[in-house]
Amino acid sequence: MHVIFLILITTLCTIGSQIILKGAVGPIVQVFREEGILQFLFAAATSPKVIAALALQAMGFLTWFFVLAQSKLSTAFATSGAFFYILMAAASWYAYGERLTPLQWLALMLISGGVFLLNAKIS
Repeated sequence: MHVIFLILITTLCTIGSQIILKGAVGPIVQVFREEGILQFLFAAATSPKVIAALALQAMGFLTWFFVLAQSKLSTAFATSGAFFYILMAAASWYAYGERLTPLQWLALMLISGGVFLLNAKIS
């Protein structure tokens, strides 16, 4: 399987996990405010959404093993980061209505362009 595809799978697992986790924490944050950290941690540990987020993160972690077996850590991590920044911004907008300014989008594009150059095979 092509390593870029595996990196994308890992990144999508991480993004999906974070989107689910943000949605899971909202309803139980009141437990932290009213009952303290131990009850909050128990509520989080027994939340189906938190468990789903953890399972998705674990799937990404396992996929990352295959990435590391086939590529350099430095370029694989940078590629994942480039995917992560752009896709997380898009997913946060879609799921939670979060908005970035045009300057912030430009910064994300510059980062991704830099990663493209990092991975370019120039001889």
